[in-house]
Amino acid sequence: MHRIDTVTVQDSPMEIFMYEPEGEGPHPGIVLAQHIPVGHTGVENDTFTLKTAERYAENGYAVAVPFIFHWWPKEAGIEIKREEFRDDWTTLDLRTAFDHLASQPNVDGTRIGIVGHCWGGRVAWLGACHNPDYKACAIFYGGRVKLPMGPGTPPAIELAGNIKCPVAGYFGNEDGNPSPEDVDDYDAALTAAGVPHDFHRYDGAGHGFQSFGNEANFRPEVSEDAWTKVLQFLGKNLR
Repeated sequence: MHRIDTVTVQDSPMEIFMYEPEGEGPHPGIVLAQHIPVGHTGVENDTFTLKTAERYAENGYAVAVPFIFHWWPKEAGIEIKREEFRDDWTTLDLRTAFDHLASQPNVDGTRIGIVGHCWGGRVAWLGACHNPDYKACAIFYGGRVKLPMGPGTPPAIELAGNIKCPVAGYFGNEDGNPSPEDVDDYDAALTAAGVPHDFHRYDGAGHGFQSFGNEANFRPEVSEDAWTKVLQFLGKNLR
């Protein structure tokens, strides 16, 4: 079960889908960054992200899923949102979602991580770069980290030195965005910045290997292995 809270970011209403685990808190928390293909029309349409949030809640985490595409009408096309996407706006969205999650009475605001898949993987990296209060960051096949998005913003990879928490990454070796070479660059940037990180790379898997709704991309065994590893990672850093 979840509820929808509405907050305001620079006079723009933003929905946050909130999931609570069973039992008494305070619980650790996760800001879950949604992926773009379906989610740009509303979190309610993003079955993968909703099911992912439910699974984290079942494992004892309070989860906040902010609708980071609230700056545009829901009916606006994905091409517009992809082209006009701005890191400065997204940083505000993530900070607002973090503060909202941390303020909940059953959440321990000192134990919050950020997780994202696909477009959300890049968003998770971005969030960790701009918020030193995160205690863990998990990135699933996030592309475009090497690209700037928005006026006057640097490529997200150049901000690696701002990350203050451990990072875990999950990537398919058959992916083109990020490619294995891109992942090598992510690794090098985090290493140069002294950020503790652990990357897991899977043969026989490409982009979206956890996306159960995409028969062509979904790799069940790889997905479950990544689930096991990310829960271990989050448990180590948030429990």
